[in-house]
Amino acid sequence: MGTVIGPVQITRGKWYGRRGALHLAVSASKACLRQAGCAPGALDLLINAGVYRDRNLAEPALAALIQQDVGANPEDPHREGHGTFSVDVANGTCGVLTALQIIDGFLRSSTIDRGLVVASDADPGRHCSVGFPFSPVGAAMMCRWGDDAAGLGPVHWFNTPDDGDHFRATVALEHSRNVLRVSTSEAMDEEFAVAGAAAAQRCMEAEHCGATDLDAIVAAPARVGYRTALAKHLGLPVARITVADDESMHTASLPAALGKAVQSLPSGRRVLIVAAGAGVTAGAALYRTA
Repeated sequence: MGTVIGPVQITRGKWYGRRGALHLAVSASKACLRQAGCAPGALDLLINAGVYRDRNLAEPALAALIQQDVGANPEDPHREGHGTFSVDVANGTCGVLTALQIIDGFLRSSTIDRGLVVASDADPGRHCSVGFPFSPVGAAMMCRWGDDAAGLGPVHWFNTPDDGDHFRATVALEHSRNVLRVSTSEAMDEEFAVAGAAAAQRCMEAEHCGATDLDAIVAAPARVGYRTALAKHLGLPVARITVADDESMHTASLPAALGKAVQSLPSGRRVLIVAAGAGVTAGAALYRTA
């Protein structure tokens, strides 16, 4: 038994005529709800794992704005009525895995019936960033509880604090604007891969399986260097690891890779999910397809 990931929807913007993070998230959410056959008002929990948003907006939570635009009970909940709770979770490339872990806890306790994980990133806008490195992409995943063997297993985390040496994103006031700057090191992919492999090994040991027992390995971020280094540390061919098609995706990279890997697998297959990001933080979980 565990959290089953239903439809996965990806929406893409364009650099010319760019769409903002909110628009991308709302579009992905609406498409996901339609595909799942779930009315917005029936949604219990919405978690937004996106990081980079329009005009570097800090408040209110983007999850609340997504909830309103989707139409998921945006009014104050009535005592006898159905409400939707929404919250932001900021954990970079690992954010979607963090959101899945949180939703799994709610579903496991029967507090909710349906949860939606949303992620999107886009250039904050003109004069609001310098050299923004990520593609404008949104993603949404519907989650429900599965009573059979399918679903998400425990998430195993690994952390090696680096004080932001390998990946750092800062927002500072410049010329009366909040300006975002992102910096990375040449060793970032290798350090992320070391942490990702450590989290994966913890997960496989806990699940009593090895890399050869897995039907698929899904990883984020989608960077070529990270994928290559992760394969090396796991002792696997690079082709065994599925990542998003666009290596410049950020928080949406894990849903994009997961949707691509799972859609062709029959039920009961074992998929290892591995995500690594700033911190350096990495998480891994075993997912059994429904």
